[in-house]
Amino acid sequence: MRILQPADWSKPRGFSHGVVVEAPGRWIVLAGQTGGDEKGEYSPDMAAQVGTALKRIIRLLAEADAGPEHIVRLTWYLTSRSEYEAAGAGIGAAWRETLAKNFPPSTLLYIGGLVDARAKVEIEVTAFVPDK
Repeated sequence: MRILQPADWSKPRGFSHGVVVEAPGRWIVLAGQTGGDEKGEYSPDMAAQVGTALKRIIRLLAEADAGPEHIVRLTWYLTSRSEYEAAGAGIGAAWRETLAKNFPPSTLLYIGGLVDARAKVEIEVTAFVPDK
């Protein structure tokens, strides 16, 4: 995968503008993952929910013999701009723990709510694993 970054554009922080995939391989598309744990419980904390959602994503990718380095797109649905902004440090720590230094193209949307009213975040993933 090649990251798209025009030389005269400022480098974005925490994501990339785009990627090019030019290889035979497998596409992986994950349903949106929320911050609910295996028992369906949700922390009231936005950063904790993001951390749980990212761990769920890593677990699902592993089921497909893939990892965070294969993610080519994230779409985030967030229920509160102020909570997201206040949770920046915790979200950064969760990102480093799960996605490390992978910064795929990302879109963040603020919405009125998710199906489970306790959920504060849902993250959709598209990944690509090149043939070896």
